Amino acid sequence: MTKFLLLKGVAAAAVFGLSSVAAQAEDIIRAVTFTPAQVSFSRNFQGFVDLVNERGEGVVQVQIIGGPETIPQERMGEAQKNGIADMFLLPAGLYLNLVPEGEAFAGSNLDPMALRAAGGMELVNKPFHEKGNSHVLAHVDGGASFFLWTTEKPGVDENGQIDLEGIRMRSSPLFRSFLEELGATNVVQSASEVYTSLERGVVEGTAYPVTGLRDFGWDKFLKYRVNPGFFQTDVLVSMNLDSWNALSDEAKEIVNQAAIDHEASSYEASIALNEEESQILLEGGIENIELTGEQRQIFLEKAYDISWQRLKDRDPTMHDELKAVFFTDF
Repeated sequence: MTKFLLLKGVAAAAVFGLSSVAAQAEDIIRAVTFTPAQVSFSRNFQGFVDLVNERGEGVVQVQIIGGPETIPQERMGEAQKNGIADMFLLPAGLYLNLVPEGEAFAGSNLDPMALRAAGGMELVNKPFHEKGNSHVLAHVDGGASFFLWTTEKPGVDENGQIDLEGIRMRSSPLFRSFLEELGATNVVQSASEVYTSLERGVVEGTAYPVTGLRDFGWDKFLKYRVNPGFFQTDVLVSMNLDSWNALSDEAKEIVNQAAIDHEASSYEASIALNEEESQILLEGGIENIELTGEQRQIFLEKAYDISWQRLKDRDPTMHDELKAVFFTDF
């Protein structure tokens, strides 16, 4: 993070001989987003940036310096830890290797505001500080789940559960274990590679929220969506801890309050956008495969159990404490 001196006051002091006038330092926060600028997550983040810049004029400003073309998604967690940039719009699931406790965000079935009120943000920041050298400001664009999307209709096993046997699914660390449990062949790749992979038949499906699907153009190839959604989008606004600590108290207050406000407003906006995008995709020809009753329950329990077990396997230290706050039984 850099501080730019506002020199107008100094220049005026020189002209008028006012030696007591001091230069005011404005904190400049350099931000990076995990998706390209045209994708909904980055567009929504721009709203947060605008909010900070409006409230923080003369005190603190956020400048977006790039997206995955600047720092590859899979390296952003390390980049944040090392202070390559100050602020990141970045899902916790992309750096579980650094902070496995980030699993709690996707493994939660509570909304971000309820989690914050219950002390969840303060609790989860302990491992983020210690292991990721990062400070989580907000869980944004909540209210959205991941869905299974395929180019061919998936099968059903003898128990009535979705069977992805023989289907190559684009995967990421967040949901790889769940896809394996459903029988899929995982192909781990970044979102930027998926369009070409779908086009060439390298993959035949993916797991992704409704929002962003059309932005990437994947709807051109995908034909089926499996309901219900599972997990919760785990997109965070976070900062390198050293950059956060270097902010003035006034700047911290402005950024923190803007993050809290954006967390709530982005949640409501996300729900509305999901409904709108779902209707567009349905009208565009994507068929919904609906699991109901006991099959729905089994599907969801399997997804969440895998998520929390993965955290326990990686580092059980805070598993019970985090799950007690972030998750309620179905």
